[in-house]
Parts: sequence; structure tokens; C-alpha cells
Amino acid sequence: MNIAYRFRIYPTEEQKILLGKTFGCCRFLYNQMLNDKIQEYEKTKKMLKNTPAMYKREYPFLKEVDSLALANVQLHLEKAYKNFFRDPKIGFPKFKSKHHSRNSYTTNVVNGNILVEVSESGFLN
Repeated sequence: MNIAYRFRIYPTEEQKILLGKTFGCCRFLYNQMLNDKIQEYEKTKKMLKNTPAMYKREYPFLKEVDSLALANVQLHLEKAYKNFFRDPKIGFPKFKSKHHSRNSYTTNVVNGNILVEVSESGFLN
């Protein structure tokens, strides 16, 4: 059984900056992966199997944020593709806009820890 939690958080200024970076990097990675998949399909008619690790070499700023958030970006894009091919009425995956998308990201529970840690800046309140 999967359980999802939604929290209202009160981050410090340092945590706000890191969360902003994480939101931006997730959106950037999603758009980059989607663009690369589209271009590869147009060239070869085959689906590209890209991972966040491939982009970390080219864009070092992706190393500054939660790697689980970036891994979940890949899962979300794969799910969007599967949904499109399962039912084309759903629509092709869309690029994420900086101004018209929700600032959110998905992370995973590590070692049963229920506290949300924002990298080196500590736990969120």
C-alpha cells in the first residue's frame, strides 16, 4: 500500500533558496529529458532511455539538489509517456513552465525517516 503525505512547511531563508533550486532543477530536467526524447524519436524512430545521471555531467548544478527528486522526475516523465500511449486522448507530455506550473517535487522515504531534510541546511519545520 502506498501512502502519500502533504505538508505545509515553514522553511528558513537558506532552505527557501535550496527548495527554489530544487523546483527549478526538476522542471529543467523534465523539459530537457522530454526534448531529448522527442528529438531522438524524430531522428531514429526509437525511444531514448535517458536518466538524470546523464545530465549531471553536462549540467553540474543538478548535483546541488536532492537526487531522489531528480530520479522521480524521470519516473513522472515515463509515466506520462505510458499514459499517452495507453490512451492518446490523455495527450502528449507537455513541457513545464516556470510561471504556470506548481512548485512541488516528489522524494522518497529513506530508512523510515519521517523528517524532511533539505540537504545540508537541516530539517524542515
